Amino acid sequence: MPAALALGLVVLSAGGAGAQSAAPGAPPAAINATEYATRRDSLLAHIDSGVVVIPGAREPVQHYPRFRQTPSFRYLTGFLEPDATLVLVKREGRTTGTMFIQPPAPRTEFYTGTRVRYDELARELGYGARSDEDLNPVLDSLTATHLPYYFVSDAESEEFVRGDSLSFGRALARRLATSHIGLDVRDATPIVEALRARKGAAEIALIKRAAEVSDLGHRAAMQAVAPSMNEYKIQALMEYTFRRNGADRPAYASIVGSGPNSTTLHYDADDRVMRAGEVVVMDVAAEYQGYAADVTRTLPVSGTFTPDQRAVYQIVRDAQAAAERQVKPGVPARQEVDSVFAVLGAGLTRLGLIDSAGAVFDAPAGFCGRPDNVCRQVTLFCPHGPGHGLGLDVHDPAQWYTGAHQFGVGDVFTIEPGLYIRPGMIDVLPDTPRNRAFIARIRPLLQRYANIGVRIEDDYVVTPTGLERLTAAPREIDQVEALMHHHVAMVGTPARRSPSRAGQR
Repeated sequence: MPAALALGLVVLSAGGAGAQSAAPGAPPAAINATEYATRRDSLLAHIDSGVVVIPGAREPVQHYPRFRQTPSFRYLTGFLEPDATLVLVKREGRTTGTMFIQPPAPRTEFYTGTRVRYDELARELGYGARSDEDLNPVLDSLTATHLPYYFVSDAESEEFVRGDSLSFGRALARRLATSHIGLDVRDATPIVEALRARKGAAEIALIKRAAEVSDLGHRAAMQAVAPSMNEYKIQALMEYTFRRNGADRPAYASIVGSGPNSTTLHYDADDRVMRAGEVVVMDVAAEYQGYAADVTRTLPVSGTFTPDQRAVYQIVRDAQAAAERQVKPGVPARQEVDSVFAVLGAGLTRLGLIDSAGAVFDAPAGFCGRPDNVCRQVTLFCPHGPGHGLGLDVHDPAQWYTGAHQFGVGDVFTIEPGLYIRPGMIDVLPDTPRNRAFIARIRPLLQRYANIGVRIEDDYVVTPTGLERLTAAPREIDQVEALMHHHVAMVGTPARRSPSRAGQR
C-alpha cells in the first residue's frame, strides 16, 4: 500500500466451481510476556528518570469496525482491551508501574464479554492495576516528584504521529502541561519507533504468516477476476480468504481498482464493474495477530495483457527487481530509491511519455516537495516512493528512516514501484512554456496508454546475508496469465456449454 491457522482453503470462483489451495503450516508462536517486558526495559534504558505515560486506544464510538489496539501500546504491553493506560515511574534505577483499565462492569460485560480483572492483570504484567478513573489523580500527584513526563503517542498510525492533536494521549499531555505550569513534558515516541523499527524473530514469523495468508487471497483473486464482475466481489473474496485462513482482518482498506480506478493510489470504494481490456490493481493484504502484510498485484481483466499494458507492467517489474538487487545490510536507502526511478525513467523514455530520466516539468505547488516546484517528469507517473516499513502498522517504522538511512538486519518493508497513466493529469499542470511543449508532445500518448495503472508490491526482510522476499503470489507476466487462464479452463467457457443449457440462460 503507497506509508491460529490450520485450515485448508476452498475458494469459490466466479462461476461457482471450487479451486483448492494449501493453507500455510503450523501457526507461529504468539509473542510472550517475557518479550513484552524486554521491550519495556529497552524503552526505560533510554530514560534516566521520569514518568512514562503509554496510552492505549479508546473504546470505539461506532459499531464497525471493531476495536483495534494502537501499535505502540500493543508493542509494549500486548494488552488488547480498550481504555487502558500504562504508567511507569523510573527513579534512582528503580521502576514501578501501574496499568489503568476499565473497572468491572457486570451488566456491560453481558455485551462485551468478561474483561480482565485487576489481580490477574497485575500477575501477568508484574505491575499494579487500577481503575482508569484513577489515572488523572495519579498523574497529578506524580507531578510532586518533579520528574519529567514522557508520553508515547497513541495516534492511530505511525505516519500520523506528527499531525496528531486530538488523540487521548495528546489531550492528556496538554492538560497536564496546562494544569502544572513548568512541568517538563517530553515525547518518547521516537524511542519506541526506533525499537519497533528492528523486528525480532517472533515478529518476522507473524509477518510471514500475514504474507502467506495474503498470497492465498491474491491467488484466489487471480482465479476469479473476469469482465463484467464488480470490484467488490474481488474485495469480498480476498477478505473472506484472509479470515477463512486465520487472519485478524484486512491490514488496511482494501484497494481493488479497475480501469480509471487503477490510477488512483488509495482508491477503496471498490464498486465499479470491471470491463474487458482493462487492468485491475489489487492492493489488498491481511493482518495476523496485529502484524500487517502489504501486497499489490495488477491483473488483466480479460486474462491477457494487451501489448501496451504488458510494456508498462514490465517496466514496473524491472524496477522492482532492480531495487531487490540493491538491498543488503549497510546499503544506503537512497541507492534503492535511485535504482527504481532510473528504471522507471528509462522505461517511460522508451514509451515516449517523458523526455528523459532527468527531464523536468513545472509542477503544482507541493507536488514533489521541492520549493521551486520543478519536478522530474517521471514523478508525474509515479508520485510515491518505492516502499515503506511494515509491522504492527502497515506503514511501520524502519531503521533506514533515520540515522545513516541505511538498511539494517531486521528491517521489514515493502518494495512497490508503480506507474499510473491518467489522461487528465496534464490538466492540472501550470501553463508555462516548458509545460506547453511537454503537454503537446505527450497528449496523444496519454490517450494511447490511458487508464493503465500498474503497481507490484512485495514484502521483504533484511537478513545478515541479504534480502528475503516474504510474499510469493505470482507476479511475472506469464505466471499471472497462466493462473488466470487455468481458471478459465477449469470453469469452462460459453462455447463448452451444451446448447440446451445455453438456451435456458
